Amino acid sequence: MTTAFPVLLGADGTTATAADILDRCRELVRPALAGTIERLHPWVGEMAAYSFGWCDVGGTPAGGAGGKGVRQALAVLGAEAAGASGEAAVAGAVAVELVHTFSLLHDDIMDGDQTRRTRPTVWKAYGTGPAVLAGDALFALAVEALAAVDGAGTAAAVRRLGAAMGDLVRGQADDLLFESRPWTGPTAVGPEEYRTMAEHKTGALLGCAAALGAALAGAPETTVAALDRAGRYMGVAFQVVDDLLGIWGDPAVTGKPVHNDLRQRKKTFPVLAALTARGPGAPAAGRLAALLAEAPDVPDDATTHRAAALIEQAGGRSAALAEADRHIAAVETCLDGLPLAPGAVAELRTLLDFLVRREI
Repeated sequence: MTTAFPVLLGADGTTATAADILDRCRELVRPALAGTIERLHPWVGEMAAYSFGWCDVGGTPAGGAGGKGVRQALAVLGAEAAGASGEAAVAGAVAVELVHTFSLLHDDIMDGDQTRRTRPTVWKAYGTGPAVLAGDALFALAVEALAAVDGAGTAAAVRRLGAAMGDLVRGQADDLLFESRPWTGPTAVGPEEYRTMAEHKTGALLGCAAALGAALAGAPETTVAALDRAGRYMGVAFQVVDDLLGIWGDPAVTGKPVHNDLRQRKKTFPVLAALTARGPGAPAAGRLAALLAEAPDVPDDATTHRAAALIEQAGGRSAALAEADRHIAAVETCLDGLPLAPGAVAELRTLLDFLVRREI
């Protein structure tokens, strides 16, 4: 990838890395997030804490950070970029982190994923019904966290979260329906359909995260809407990179086996781009289509290795990288010219650069 963003210099002249930014935001948000989780039924709260990596099954403290915390960081930085901080930033961050975790709990059940961050998923550790219950509880807490903010922008923020959730469900529904669609032919999934799905499934919550703190603080609607659009473009880039990792990612980084998405026959962007290749990539595209059509429901390692090679030969990997680049450029367009705090915008750019360069 060719896109590069400036990184923020701290007060001491050192570079603030994405890890520094994520750590700062986690430390800011964690007390409020933990306090919110403590209000749950003890058993449900244990499952929630387990999903964040804070404890093991049975409640023994584990000391985990609970993932990177990308969405809560976006909420903090979006609020700070709009000149807000404190209650608005933290409340927005808590809400989006709860909704994100809720979506992961349910997503793992729908996909049948048995591990996340190298540990058993919540449904695998506690059972399907309990995992659904824990997810529902987190969603309810997210709405409550926003509604408790006393400010002129509270109602708008709650509506924005609700709309994002509607889009997320729409995107997840499309993603599930894609599974039953053929690889080729008039009813095959095309790259444009994929973009719409990714914007809803992944971009909607990232956009909401970037905009929520600003909305809570009563920032102008033009600023809030631009932050939301920036987050949505960021979400598509993030999802495309996730697709690349799902095929070629290092298991030590992703926590999942190599070629995992191919094994699950997921219609990810590199595959769709490869199947629709023209010119020099067309012969490999034809061989890939034949291989996918003949492959069993659970392809073996030899088949997934062959498929990955054909995707690359057809240009699917390079097309996915270019797609991510285009959406990164769109993020820049959204941020240009807005009356935003320069330091927070620089941190947003540093975080974006990190998100689209995750070991690919």
